[in-house]
Amino acid sequence: MTHDTTVLVIGGGATGVGTARDLAMRGVDVTLVERGALASGTSGRSHGLLHSGARYAEADPEGAVECIEENEILREIADGCLNDTGGLFVQLEEDDPDYFEEKLAACREHGISAEVISGDEARERVPDLSDDVVQAMDVPDAAIYPSRLSAANAESATEHGATVLTHAPVEAITVSDGEISSIEVGGEANKTIEADYVVNTTGPWADEIGAMAGVDFEMKPTRGVMLSVEYDDLDPVLNRCREPDDGDIIIPHEREVVLGTTSVQVNDPDDHPEEQWEVDKMYEECAKMLPPVEGREAVRTWWGCRPLYAPDEANRTDSGKGDERGISRDFVLLDHAEDGVENFASVVGGKLTTYRLMAEATADHICAFLGVDAASTTADHPLPGASDPNKLDRLVKKYGGAQPTDASVVTDQSSGASADD
Repeated sequence: MTHDTTVLVIGGGATGVGTARDLAMRGVDVTLVERGALASGTSGRSHGLLHSGARYAEADPEGAVECIEENEILREIADGCLNDTGGLFVQLEEDDPDYFEEKLAACREHGISAEVISGDEARERVPDLSDDVVQAMDVPDAAIYPSRLSAANAESATEHGATVLTHAPVEAITVSDGEISSIEVGGEANKTIEADYVVNTTGPWADEIGAMAGVDFEMKPTRGVMLSVEYDDLDPVLNRCREPDDGDIIIPHEREVVLGTTSVQVNDPDDHPEEQWEVDKMYEECAKMLPPVEGREAVRTWWGCRPLYAPDEANRTDSGKGDERGISRDFVLLDHAEDGVENFASVVGGKLTTYRLMAEATADHICAFLGVDAASTTADHPLPGASDPNKLDRLVKKYGGAQPTDASVVTDQSSGASADD
C-alpha cells in the first residue's frame, strides 16, 4: 500500500511530534512514523528535568535564554505535563564558591530568577539535605513528564489532520534524481510512503537514517544512567553547583526521585554496555546532597543516549575525564540539499526543554522549502489535556504507554477509556 503525504517526520520523540504538530497547525499534510512507542528513545529515557537555564547560564548564555523562555511557554501550554517543583543549586563545602558566584551572576544577567539562600534555609526546605551544604541558589527548574508531553503533541497533530504511526520502523529509503522518492515502512504500518519532504528526528539514530538516504554524517551519542528510588520527601530539584559531573542531579517524581547521570561515549545507541559502576556512582554522588538515598533499592534503572552531533561536540571542552561531557546541547538542523538530497533534513542535538523551539525552527525550514506562508502558533495554544492528567494518561496509553522517566507518575489507564472522555 502506498501512502502519500506532503511531509514525513521520522522519529516520535518530543522533537518529532513537536514538528508534526507545528506543521499540521500550519495546514501542512504531515505523517509521522516511529519504530516503537512514542518517546521510547531519548525523550522517554531522560531524567525528566525542565531546565530553567541555570545549568547553562555561565557557559552557554544563548542556550540558557532559550531554556528559560521555553520553560515559561511550557508552563502555559503543557501544565499537566509538568510538576512545578522549583530547583536548588547546592554548594557543598568541597565545591568552588567562585563557580557558585559565576553561575549566580550569569543567571541574573540572562533573565533567570535566582535567589541565594543559606545552607540552613535550604535544609528548612529539604530537611534531609546534607549538613555539608553551605549555600544554595533557588531557580525555576521543574520536572517534566515526556510520555505525557509527546502523547499530547501527537494528539494535537492528529486533531489538525496529521497521521501518526507507531511501531512503524523505516526499512529502506529510495533516492531518485537527487530527492527521496519513497520510504519503506515496516511493522504494523507496512506501507510505502511518498512525501514531498522528509525530516529525520531520530536523535542518536539520525546518522543511521541518513545513511539509508546516502547521506553521511556522524553522531556522537553518549549514554547516561538514571535510577529511580522511593523517596517522597523531596520538593525541589537538587543540582550540584559545580562543573557538570557524574551524579549531580536529583529530580522528584512524586513518590520517587530520579538520580542521574553519567556521560560515556557509545558506538551504537541500541547496543552498549550498562555498567554497574555507573549505578554505584549515582548512589555515591547523589547521597552527598541527599544522604537518605544512599543504598535505597532502585525501583527502575535505565540508560538513555544523548543525540549529540559529532562536529558540534568536537568543538567542546570535556570534563578532563575522557567522557566528553559538553555543557551545551545545541540544536543543529542539517539541510541535506548540501549533500545532494534536496528534500531531506536531519535534526540533531538539542534538549527536551527546548523541543518546541526546535520543532518551530524545523517547521520554518520545511515551510520555506514548500512555499507555505504560515507562522508557528504552537506557543499560543495549550496541548490537548493540558490541565487534565487523566486525559493525558489515556493519551499516553493510546500512543504506546509510559516510558521509564515518568512511569511512576503516569496512571495505568487499563480501562480502555477513550482519550476523548
